[in-house]
Amino acid sequence: MIVKKEKEIGGRMLSIETGRVARQASGAVVVRYGDTMVLAVANGDRNPREGIDFMPLSVEYQEKTYAAGKIPGGFFKR
Repeated sequence: MIVKKEKEIGGRMLSIETGRVARQASGAVVVRYGDTMVLAVANGDRNPREGIDFMPLSVEYQEKTYAAGKIPGGFFKR
């Protein structure tokens, strides 16, 4: 089931959508505000591990700047 909510804030549209992408994840949401888009995904295990009384957490952040012409390692060779 795809759920999408939109609201205008500061002259730009804020859109929060879930159910369209990353359907194999435990939870995923795409947030759009103007020209900015963020995908947030969370995965979990239903069975807790024995001996661990905390939740291990890892964060992966990727910023795509190709649209602005900033390509890593790219420069003119001539």
